[in-house]
Order: sequence, then C-alpha cells, then structure tokens
Amino acid sequence: MVDLRQLEALRAVHAEGSVTAAARRLGWGQPTVDYHLKNLERLVGSPVLLRSPRGSRLTPVGMLLLDRAQEILTLSERAIRDARELTQMGRVRLRFGTFPTAAAKILPAVVSRVNDFGIEIDAVLEEVPTLVERINRGGLDAALVYTVPGYELPFRPHVAAVEVHRDPLLLALPSGHPLATPGPIDLPTMLTLWRERWLFAAAGDDPMDTIVVDAFAAEGHALEVAIRTDDFQVMLGMIAARLAVGLLPRLAVGNAHPGIVLRPIEDPAFARSVLVATSAEGSPRGPSTAVRQLVLAIRDGFAALSFD
Repeated sequence: MVDLRQLEALRAVHAEGSVTAAARRLGWGQPTVDYHLKNLERLVGSPVLLRSPRGSRLTPVGMLLLDRAQEILTLSERAIRDARELTQMGRVRLRFGTFPTAAAKILPAVVSRVNDFGIEIDAVLEEVPTLVERINRGGLDAALVYTVPGYELPFRPHVAAVEVHRDPLLLALPSGHPLATPGPIDLPTMLTLWRERWLFAAAGDDPMDTIVVDAFAAEGHALEVAIRTDDFQVMLGMIAARLAVGLLPRLAVGNAHPGIVLRPIEDPAFARSVLVATSAEGSPRGPSTAVRQLVLAIRDGFAALSFD
C-alpha cells in the first residue's frame, strides 16, 4: 500500500528539482527522502526519478504518479483540515435551497445526518430558475437543482455544480392508451405521440419540457400543451383522466399509480441530472467544511433511495 510520505517526497522532488532541495522543503533528511522514493519504486516496479549531477526529474511513470498524487494529497490534507474545523466550529446554520420533489425524498435524512455534526439547515423550496438565481448572488450556501443532458444551467463562474443523482424520465400514459404497455419505449415510438395533448410544467423553461419540445421539433412537429402545472399529483390525476400525456421523473412518481402506465424511455438524454451547487473551490467564499458535509449527506441520501 502506498505511503503518503512517498507521494510527498515525489511531489517535493518535482517542485524543487533535486532530492537535496526536496529534503530541505519537507524538513526531512536526504536519506529519508531517498528511502521513501525507493520504496515507491519497489511498489510500482519502475524508476520514478532520473538522477543526474544537475538534479533529478521525474520519469514518465513518476509523472503519472505525480498526477494522481496531487489529488490524493489534496484530499488527505482537506480531510484533516475539515476534521479540525468540524471539531472547532460549534453549531452552524446553512441556507439550503431545493426543488420540492427532492425535498420530499431526501431532506429528512439529510437534516438528520448533518445535525449530528452541529449543522442546522434553513431549507427553502423553489423551482430551479429561482434556485440558480439565488445561488448565483450568494443567497444560498447550497442548492439542489436539476437539468437534462445538453442543457446547461446559467451558473456564474464562482459557482460549481456536481451531479449527485441521475433521475430517469418516464412517459406517463393513461391505462387503455394504445402505447400503454409494460416495459421501456424507444424514442421513435414515443415521437409518434405528436398528435396527443401534452402536460407540461407551469414555467415555460423547465428543462424536462424543453427536451421533449426539441425532440419533436427535430421531426417537424409542434406539440399541443393542454395543461400546465407543477403539482405532480395533479399531473397524475390529469393523465389518469385521459386529458393528457406527459413525462414525469421517477423521483416524483415512483412506480405504480392507478389508471396510469409509466414507461422508461430508451434514450439516456431523457433523464434529469440532479446537481448540488455550491461556491467553487478556490473562489473567494469557497465551500466551507459544513457545506462539504451537507454535500456528502445529499449524496448518501440519494444513494439510499429505493424504487422497488
């Protein structure tokens, strides 16, 4: 197993250009630096340094190791820093924004977990455009939002977003519809529904609706939007009443609903990418230790979901 001191020695030699200078940088003796580098070479089975009277430089293998070493050392240093800060920070209150369906599924578990670390959550429920605007102007410490592949959200440069869940979109059809059969549906078959009345979100710029409109437009079809609502229970009722068809996220609807057949779409583009947005690393505000703990709790909350 690799020893972090081996990676520290490698990084220092690369930065200083010689084993002697690396030893000074680390505050170690030169034999100690040599010892860790030789153990690293034995571990990988190849030299990591080219030594000469003018100094030392990394071999291609050494450069490959260095690339990974930078990540490992940064993470280990952050882990120690976060643990120290977490011990010292006392109770912290975070402003967290999320869209309603995610809140219903994971917020209780997230709040329970971070509370163990002394982190209190002020949660606000908003639609995605409002959450993006609030995180951009610094009104939230973290925001849970969604988009679909190929449709970027307008985050400012100081905001970073990472995917924490991939939420498939399901075609919802009323029972008795000719295509309301169990199992997945391919995109060409779904595109035959251009004469149907569709159900969309209340806002006109929801990414889930945009991907549908664009898919049909590529085939030369404009859809009739019969109903607009952000209430998923209303959506389900309208579809069961044969008033419309629509796409619904699995996170919101689960699997079984009376009067409705839910069909997965055989196209990876038809999925919500659920993102958690925070201040970017290296930005003036940067994500705090408490925010990073919140992100971990959100990841684990989604990972624990079951749709069986």
